[in-house]
Amino acid sequence: MATMESLIGLVNRIQRACTVLGDHGGDHGALPTLWEALPSVVVVGGQSSGKSSVLESIVGRDFLPRGSGIVTRRPLVLQLQKTESGLQEYAEFLHLPKKRFTDFSMVRNEIQDETDRLTGKSKQISPVPIHLSIYSPNVVNLTLIDLPGLTKVAVEGQPESIVRDIEIMVRSYVEKPNCIILAITPANQDIATSDSIKLAREVDPSGERTFGVLTKLDLMDKGTNAIDVLEGRSYRLQHPWVGIVNRSQADINKNVDMIFARRKEREFFATSPDYGHLAGKMGSEYLAKLLSKHLESVIRARIPDITSLINKTIDELEAELNHLGRPVAADAGAQLYTILELCRAFDRIFKEHLEGGRPGGARIYGIFDNQLPAALRKLPFDRHLSLQNVKKVVSEADGYQPHLIAPEQGYRRLIDGALNYFRGPAEASVDAVHYILKDLVRKSIGETQELKRFPTLQVEIRAAAGEALERFREDGKKTTLRLVDMESSYLTVDFFRRLPQEAEKGGNQAANAADRYTEGHYRRIGSNVSSYVGMVSETLRNTIPKAVVHCQVREAKRSLLDHFYTQVGKKEANQLAQLLDEDPAQMERRQQCTRRLELYKSARDEIDSVSWSR
Repeated sequence: MATMESLIGLVNRIQRACTVLGDHGGDHGALPTLWEALPSVVVVGGQSSGKSSVLESIVGRDFLPRGSGIVTRRPLVLQLQKTESGLQEYAEFLHLPKKRFTDFSMVRNEIQDETDRLTGKSKQISPVPIHLSIYSPNVVNLTLIDLPGLTKVAVEGQPESIVRDIEIMVRSYVEKPNCIILAITPANQDIATSDSIKLAREVDPSGERTFGVLTKLDLMDKGTNAIDVLEGRSYRLQHPWVGIVNRSQADINKNVDMIFARRKEREFFATSPDYGHLAGKMGSEYLAKLLSKHLESVIRARIPDITSLINKTIDELEAELNHLGRPVAADAGAQLYTILELCRAFDRIFKEHLEGGRPGGARIYGIFDNQLPAALRKLPFDRHLSLQNVKKVVSEADGYQPHLIAPEQGYRRLIDGALNYFRGPAEASVDAVHYILKDLVRKSIGETQELKRFPTLQVEIRAAAGEALERFREDGKKTTLRLVDMESSYLTVDFFRRLPQEAEKGGNQAANAADRYTEGHYRRIGSNVSSYVGMVSETLRNTIPKAVVHCQVREAKRSLLDHFYTQVGKKEANQLAQLLDEDPAQMERRQQCTRRLELYKSARDEIDSVSWSR
């Protein structure tokens, strides 16, 4: 049978671990955090209602700041852990994890100092909690959250919004379904005006989560008592009301210890004519046991839901760890294998871009289908083959001896000049594809999830791929320009053979000879050259893309990182380790996930063991 101490102690341990790992508050994916799923007791009351005294009575130690007005200005998450009898009591703060406080007056000072560190010496408040754990054989296992006292007006030094700010802060805790509300009300105040009861009724109208606590019973006017409240006639709750007698200010000033104060409290109820019949169900010790027992029943009822949340979170964390990747091995062989696997993962995504599995390849087709034809159409052939230029080139080619039939040298010079214009679009096509390939390398590196944790390796792969693409670009330019040069080096013979035939069709040779230097003659030359250049343009429109794909795209698919593979294989172990130097943020994220995963698995195992022992 799982004991009450084991169940609540388990919850406390899990909550403390969640706190250390920062896994408290907010959402984890679509799920509440484990902290939010576990029940805790929230202490709510107006200013000077005795909240601090109730907490100190439960703990049995004088450790909270005191004073007039608003004293509690930040939430205090107080985790009580029962230890074996005879062990020394001590306290630990989350923000000072390696420091143990055995002097509880120093705990009070640290709470005050930590509050001032965030809010200054003013009377401002902050929703950022202070986490304090107290280990003692004189406490029961509980998690208590002390909040700033509810108030109705702002006093000097406080912003006008403080009344609303405090209420919003308190509501953010008490509205959670796993919150147990400890509503503190002074007995010398009409229960109908109790701020804590009013708020509890709004968020917990059925009273299932609310425990009512009456403080200052010893300060009521003579002849009056709080029996109607304590017996549930004035305001009924599903749980019994508990009366508390706090230390008086004189006791506090005299440093009366809690053991003596608890004894006086027991004597007050035992000897009171009004409350004697309720003495066994009154006092701070009874309240602590009542809350602990209720917590146990709540935890038992919530175990299935808590286990389900833990299992879902474990699945999420394992998926995230798989996404982040496992830690890198120290062995050089394993590191080399990891680097090659990462390169292959990048290469696979890069090929998907080229082959249509991801966007990118279509951009290269756009170069061949749109950019290259447009560039060819824009070449200045009209200016090169203008009547004036044709006449000039042909005349200069003839020299002192005029041509007889067809000005062959003039034709060659005009064609050579025209074909030279094709070099520009050829080089531009190579460059355009080069920049697309570079961009696809960048995108592929970014999309390779396994590489995200290794910024140094990303830089090396980008550099190696860039060097390879530069080589492919040079090959592409040499090949495409060679295609242009080939067209210039050998003109199609059939084209020249047709020229005399066409001249004969035009009439007798004497007439044609007379027309040799007329405007029509030069126009025919320009038209013939234009036809030939158009034929070459169509040829290059098809062959340039083939050369570019062969020299750049195909090689990028085949051997983008081949040289890098060779170089990596020659590296020493320390150089391989440098390549696998992880992004610190990624490493920290994995460590956090690992720690959280260990926490959740440990919590699951502990809860399973408790469940089986029920």
